[in-house]
Amino acid sequence: MTNTDNWSNHKHSLSFKRGAGAPLDLHRLAQFVAVTDHENLTEAADQLRLTQQALSSAMRQLEKSLGVELFDRRGRRLVLTEAGRRLRQGAPVVLAAVAGLADATRQTAHGRQPPFVVGHSPAISAEEVFAVVEPVRTALPDLSVTARQMFVDEMHRGLLDRSVDVGLRRGATTPPDLAAAVIGYDELRVAVRAGHPLAEQERLTIADAAAYGLVVWAPPTFSFYTDFLVAACRRAGVEPSLTVHSMQGTPPAAAVIGNDLVAFLTTPAGPALGGRVQVLALTDPPMVPIQALWLPHTISEPRTVLLAGPGT
Repeated sequence: MTNTDNWSNHKHSLSFKRGAGAPLDLHRLAQFVAVTDHENLTEAADQLRLTQQALSSAMRQLEKSLGVELFDRRGRRLVLTEAGRRLRQGAPVVLAAVAGLADATRQTAHGRQPPFVVGHSPAISAEEVFAVVEPVRTALPDLSVTARQMFVDEMHRGLLDRSVDVGLRRGATTPPDLAAAVIGYDELRVAVRAGHPLAEQERLTIADAAAYGLVVWAPPTFSFYTDFLVAACRRAGVEPSLTVHSMQGTPPAAAVIGNDLVAFLTTPAGPALGGRVQVLALTDPPMVPIQALWLPHTISEPRTVLLAGPGT
């Protein structure tokens, strides 16, 4: 009898009472993730350096422990059931949290304190990040803190693989596999190049600025911040034209150097970048949220201090 036949027979003989309520086997859960990544037992077994029969048996045991079917067999592919999709959605967070706890336990035992890594989107300047992490530096003066600018997709991956401890972005919604909290709000302002027709105005409206076209860091629907800016322009009666600025690692105000576009940002009003950019205040400016993201089911003293804010 082939492994395929074994799997097919197993599918129709699951006992849904056996093992009900049993805790997840984390080793089998990690194997399950590998299987779903490949949608094929043979390829997953090769990656895990197991025989196909051993991996098939592990998936049978995982299904028995849960009392549910996780896969529908369709040809040579393994297609997730609805229950399987739910398990796959939550599995990376659980595995990452367990790995993080193991690392933290070893580091504590050896007296090591790894750097606290804060990722931030291009919409949040280095100066703003400094202000957010200042309570951490005050409360934990011996802790090394590293700030890294990154796009939100990279930040998300970094949080799951634990190369980033906290992510900061302009947002308000919570990703399904992360924890989140809005930790503050900043006033929206406008940056233009020196010599721009708007540069001499002390205050202006969103409609005045949006008429010149906006430079943003991600397309609409891919960024809460871009969607926020577009919505603000539409409320002001303007449908803005958008240009995506793909350069990473530079101050947000740098996006308007060498063009006549405007950038909405939260940098303080006044000259910036050696006078090459002018940041202008808006009349009745919207307030933009700053959101912290982190891996749920984890414990972190510096993160607790950061989330509590000034005065901790």
